[in-house]
Amino acid sequence: MFRALWSPRLVGLHLLAIVAVSAAGWLGLWQYDAWQAARAAEARDLASAEPKALRDVLGPDDPYPGDAIGQPVRLEGNWVSEGSFLVSGRELGGRSGYWVVSPLAVCDNRCGQAPAAPSTPAMLVVRGWTPQPELPAAPAGEVRLTGWLQPPEDTGRPDPDPGDEVLPEVSVADAIQRVDRDLFGGYVIAEELTATGSTSAGSESAGSAAGLDPVTPEALPEPETFTSLRNLLYALEWWVFAAFALFVWWRWCRDVVQGEQEVLPPGSTDGHSEPVVPMRSTSEDRVASRS
Repeated sequence: MFRALWSPRLVGLHLLAIVAVSAAGWLGLWQYDAWQAARAAEARDLASAEPKALRDVLGPDDPYPGDAIGQPVRLEGNWVSEGSFLVSGRELGGRSGYWVVSPLAVCDNRCGQAPAAPSTPAMLVVRGWTPQPELPAAPAGEVRLTGWLQPPEDTGRPDPDPGDEVLPEVSVADAIQRVDRDLFGGYVIAEELTATGSTSAGSESAGSAAGLDPVTPEALPEPETFTSLRNLLYALEWWVFAAFALFVWWRWCRDVVQGEQEVLPPGSTDGHSEPVVPMRSTSEDRVASRS
């Protein structure tokens, strides 16, 4: 009965199904690649945009704005002497290491060399990357910096050793237990900093003063899923069409096989074999001849 599936009519159907599924699958992959390319382009454009003042993007008591992931910002303040920590599991150049994070008391105007008041809110700043789980000395003084704003990583990931200076993520909820002041609802990956006090040595790349490797834009989180959503929906549409073409092909083949089974004569196994006639014994033949 399966010989019917290779009739000239159905061979054409098989070829048509192969072409339709292959074309739809390829078009879906093309749209998916376009979606990923658009997301990457948006992330590059935002990371290289003109920095905005931090207060214009995020206030100390504001929820994190969903469209500001990776937004370059500029801010100024005094380093807080306590509260620095490491964040484990951070990649840079194919190596695994740690981010060095320190709080910066943010001032709307010049803060001066005196320590910031306890009521001054602080921003967590990723100063750089280190391959060793050793926390560098905390920075001091007044600084002006630019960097990329990121939302907090408060996912509730457990800390295997709460007593050390290493955290599994940049968590505002965990950091606020180390810093005796309010914290902004996000953090900044520093790109460039300038000491603004009497000991100013000019601008430096982030982390260079402490012997750290600067964190690059490649380390920024992935852009939003809904960036260039139309391309993603087109990809899903083509893949649904491919699945529908497979279903139509399977249904047609099943109907052909079932139709062949319904027209087979009793006792036959396919459309090309003769019916099987049961053989009679010799005694039955003698009785039949006498009668």
